[in-house]
This record gives sequence, structure tokens and C-alpha cells, in this order.
Amino acid sequence: MLFRAKLGILLLAGLFLSSTLAPVLAAPESERQRVLAVMRPTDSFQRPEPYELRPAGASTVFKLLNRDIFSHASTNMPFERELEFKVGNGIFKKVWVSSPSSTLSSDGIGPLFSARSCQRCHLKDGRGQPPRFGETAESMIVQLSIPPQNMQEKTAVREHRRSVVPEPVYGSQLQSFSVQGVPSEGKFKAVYEEVLVVLDDGEVVSLRRPTYRFTNLQYGPLHSDVMFSPRIAPPMIGMGLLEAIPEADIVMHADPEDSDGDGISGKVRRVWSDESGQVAVGRFGWKAGQPTVVQQAADAFLGDMGISTALYPVPHGDCTVEQPACRTAPHGDVPEKDGIEASSRVFDLLVFYARNLGVPARRNVDDPQVLDGKRLFYEARCVACHVPKFVTRRDSIGLEQSFQLIWPYTDLLLHDMGEGLADHRPEGNASGREWRTPPLWGIGLTETVSGQTSFLHDGRARTLLEAILWHGGEAEASKLHVMAMGRKERDALLAFLKSL
Repeated sequence: MLFRAKLGILLLAGLFLSSTLAPVLAAPESERQRVLAVMRPTDSFQRPEPYELRPAGASTVFKLLNRDIFSHASTNMPFERELEFKVGNGIFKKVWVSSPSSTLSSDGIGPLFSARSCQRCHLKDGRGQPPRFGETAESMIVQLSIPPQNMQEKTAVREHRRSVVPEPVYGSQLQSFSVQGVPSEGKFKAVYEEVLVVLDDGEVVSLRRPTYRFTNLQYGPLHSDVMFSPRIAPPMIGMGLLEAIPEADIVMHADPEDSDGDGISGKVRRVWSDESGQVAVGRFGWKAGQPTVVQQAADAFLGDMGISTALYPVPHGDCTVEQPACRTAPHGDVPEKDGIEASSRVFDLLVFYARNLGVPARRNVDDPQVLDGKRLFYEARCVACHVPKFVTRRDSIGLEQSFQLIWPYTDLLLHDMGEGLADHRPEGNASGREWRTPPLWGIGLTETVSGQTSFLHDGRARTLLEAILWHGGEAEASKLHVMAMGRKERDALLAFLKSL
């Protein structure tokens, strides 16, 4: 019955604290030391750690393991807030249509777009996938940019006031769909080369190295210096909890100069916050390009669907001045919706939904094979980047996220992942070889939710082992450690990952 309680109780180093009271209590230095002690990685693997079953603290979801497991609300959500979550879910699934239309609340898509709804990218609130042969990509996008062309643009990037310079004709990403009367931009496809990797025990693993090709470009050739980065949609779970990690605890793990000489040089992503008008720590996206759930959602509305919001009141989305038919097409900015296409109320409900998508409970935490795999995960030093646990802020935006012990297995920092995964497209202070450490919670349920397994930023890895074998750069030593394992050890490692 404790696991099903609506308002969970967090036991933290001997301190009992109701999650609903957390924001109003003080945080003395003695408590800070207890929090740091709880966050310290374990060195004992005989049994699960306290509360390891609950990766999202009191908000952890205990539901049937089916395709909807990523779509449930935080368990500690008060009953009176559940209606807002359900309405936000409807907005997340809503199919937007072109203007003008009789469905005033749903018009304004495009004129250029990559998907008609949030759900079509984040399938069942999970991860996207590369397009199959003959398909047009819908849960995968290709971001476009060119190097800064003048001192003003270079200064803006250096000062974190902008991350990239969009491709001058096609904008920030290639849009494969459009409204009637406006040509879409084009399509892309992936061609894979099989690369065989021989592990130390003789097992052979086939990896897929992708090459991307653009076809049917409707607005002429891409810029001669264009840089592009294909990316699948990441899972939506736990975003509010990641937002609630104290900035100081993210910075604490950074070591950009590798001053301790351990080969790991995590770097904080610095981005411009359009909400606060100042530089902030990036947390969301494959290169940690967005600082908050609000900005992440508004940017997706703008770039992926061409929907204007209060933060980005641009009715023509990603259309450039070189696309006049797109810039002058009808739009859905009307007074009845605050003069924008996604009204403030609609947008706020969508953000509330995104912040409160719960993280499923762990499975098999006390299984001997899983515990052994956890030990191997630590011995391979995977935890140097995939930091197991944090304690969220007391003053988090939502009561559901406040002062929770969480287990996301990420440091939210940028790491050089080697040439094999490089997209050669710098983004702000993230180089073309650097990626944010993705959270691992829920990764073992990928196939359950999505019906497929596509891992890494471009979905090239079909299995977790393939994903590990693509690691390089700062993770090269960890990859070699895994390659040197015997079959029994690798199976244990994978069993641990699948339990997350």
C-alpha cells in the first residue's frame, strides 16, 4: 500500500519529509551535508540501496508495464491537479491543422513543419526512431546551421546569446511537411554501413554507421558550409525532476580541464534563457540546448510544428525570408487565443503535463544478476558520466518534484564522445564531438513503450550493447572495459541497464 500512496514520504538519511511540505521548510547546512552523503555513489553491491526501487522518489509510477507506462502522472500529484494533467495530455496528442479552419483552438500548423502533434515525435511519450526505408521522418529531425559569418555572430555565440546560425534558406531544421500552397523543404534518408566489432572473447557485434542524404530540396541547394545533425525525439519522462536538480549539483560534477586526470572532462552547457533574459545552465536536448521545460516546449512548438507561443510569438515558425510563400501564408494568431496560436492556457497545460510525466519504478532491483551488473557498471566507471542520483530542490516549481531523491543516471553535462558519434556541428559551447549524458531511467522499457529499440542521438544503435560500443572519447576506457568482459559479465551489465 505504501507504493500506491498518492502523497509519498521521502526518507533521506534519517530525515522524514513529506513531499508536500518540502517547499516551505528551511535547508540548513547540516541537511546539505546529509544530502551530499546520500548522493555519494555506493561501494556495496550485495543488496539494493535504500529507495533504489523508486527512481523518481515519491513521484515514482507503479503501474502495469505496457505501452502506456511512460504516460502516467507523478504518483504524488494531488487529486485536484490530475484534471490539468489529463487536459495537458490531450493537448500533447492534439493534431494541429492549417489556418484558417473551423477548429480555432487547433489551427496554425506550419506553414512548414516536421509533425502535426507532440505525440507523433515522442511516440507514447517515449523516444523516436529513424525513418524506415521509404518513410518520411516524423519522430526524427535534422537540425541545420552554418558557421558564424561575421564578428557579431561570433560574439553572440561566444557570449551564449545564441547557439547557432541557421542555414540562410532552410532555417534551423529541414521541414518535410507543409500546408497546402507552400512547398515543403525536402526529405532525408539514412543509408547504413555495417561495421563489425570483435569483442575480447570472440563475440562479433555488428554496428550500423549511418550516412545521411538529402533529397527533393525545394528551395535550392543547401549552403556550401552547411552543418547538420540528425536527432530522434528523446523520452519525455522525468523532465520536471531534471529541471529541479540544483544548478550547483550539476556544476559540482563538471571538470572541463580534467584537473583530476581521470580522463573525464564534463562541461556545463551555457545557453541563453529567453524567460529570464540571462545565461543559464542547459539541461534538455541531445546537447543540453534548453534550460527549462518551458523553453524546450516553446522551441519545439516553434521549430517542429510552426506553432507560436507567448515566448516565441512567431506565426510562420522556421520559415526564412528566402521563403516568401511561407512567410505570407495564413496563420492562427487571433485575439481569441491571446494573439498567438497556442494560447497561454493551452501552453501552460502542456508544460504541466510535460513536467509531471512520471518515471516507472525499477524492476528486479534485488536480482543477483542485476546487482552484479550494477557492480560492473560502477567498475567500468560508467557512473563518472551517468551519475546515479540527485536530490531535487525544495523550491521546485511543482510540489511533485520538490525535495525528492531521484536516480536519473546522468550528470546533464557535455562530454566528448569521440569521432564515431561526432556530428561536426558545434552548438553554442558544445563542440561537434560533445553530447549531453542522456538519462538512463526507463531505458529498459524502450521496446515495451515504442515497439522498437533505437538508441543514441540518431537511433543508430539497435541494442544497448551496440550503444555502448559506439562510445568513444572520454568513454573510450569504459567501452574497452566492457569489450574485455566475458559473456556472463556482459549479460549481467545489460540486465542491470534493462532494470532501469
